[in-house]
Amino acid sequence: MPPPERPGPVYLDCAATCPIDPRVQAEFRRYAEVDFGNAGSRTHAYGRVARQAVERARAHVARVAGVRRNEVVFTSGATESNNLAILGLESFGRAERRMHLVGTKIEHHAVLEPLRVLASRGFELTLLDPEPGGWIDPERVAAALRPDTLLVSVMQVNNETGIEQPIPQIADRLASSPAFLHVDAAQGFGKALAALRHPRVDLISASGHKICGPKGVGALLARHRDGARPPLTPLLHGGGQELGLRPGTLPVAPIAAFGRAAELALEEHDARLAAAGAFGERLLEGLAPLAPRVHGDPGRRLPYIVNLSIPGWDKEALIEAWAGLAAISDGAACTSQSYTCSHVLAAMGLPAEQEAGAVRLSWCHLTDPPDLEAMTGALLAGAVSSAARPS
Repeated sequence: MPPPERPGPVYLDCAATCPIDPRVQAEFRRYAEVDFGNAGSRTHAYGRVARQAVERARAHVARVAGVRRNEVVFTSGATESNNLAILGLESFGRAERRMHLVGTKIEHHAVLEPLRVLASRGFELTLLDPEPGGWIDPERVAAALRPDTLLVSVMQVNNETGIEQPIPQIADRLASSPAFLHVDAAQGFGKALAALRHPRVDLISASGHKICGPKGVGALLARHRDGARPPLTPLLHGGGQELGLRPGTLPVAPIAAFGRAAELALEEHDARLAAAGAFGERLLEGLAPLAPRVHGDPGRRLPYIVNLSIPGWDKEALIEAWAGLAAISDGAACTSQSYTCSHVLAAMGLPAEQEAGAVRLSWCHLTDPPDLEAMTGALLAGAVSSAARPS
């Protein structure tokens, strides 16, 4: 039975989570309701079918980033993958006396917090400032490298601004360094392909629900270097699953669905990218009467996210004015419980009035077009109403 139609505003918060693609949902239901076996059970067909589904999904996820199937470790999502990539290198770093870490001030908290955990345990952490356009200069990364640098962590696409980071250029500058390069690809996996295929990118974090798959599943892609995988120590113990790095019974249905989502993202990449670009152009054209200020270098923005402010409107009033028309966000979903200033926009040096009014609109190939005339009209009417009030 199909789910009931949900009335209400157009959903423009795909950077927080995407709707699940119906084809992906069908894959999930098959392995949740019919082929529901444990992938670790080898004595019957149910287990063998489940294992085949897992390995097929592993191949699809691997293909997106150009890694081998045995370099994909399934996790619960990018947050867990980030933690495994960063905290999992601690023992190796101590043993090799490589106790220096490089990150950026615009990383997601799922990267910043594990980095700070290591800093609290005696590692030295360098956090790089972005350029005003929201991107990290590769030369700053190169200048921060030291002989004892263990890890460099730079996100692929910023979750608040949509600005794509110059990962290939950063990777090139690590050619003579033994430091591991970790990329949080939660927002770019399946949407921007070339960067993750650079052979010098060692560790890649991805989430299923950011490419119209289910929540609760993701992957850490650990690319081998000189025939050896990155020397990660597991964070959990209790089984030999996933190369011994992530023990526990594999959630076959979410994994199979993630694999299908990855397969579709790769097959439809060019068409989705073109459609996303056209959607964004229509969006900004429709909002043009409001003179929106777009935050971040427009030439580096992946066309699935836009962060903007409307002169004269703070974010709370803007979100409320559009509440019946469009579901939007004031930034990262995990930090939006309170309307606090964005660490990303602050690091970019955004003027205070723009930072106070900044909202994020994000979409995917399943997003319906919003009523831009009504959205514009709601703010223009609100401005007139406000101006007409007696002082």
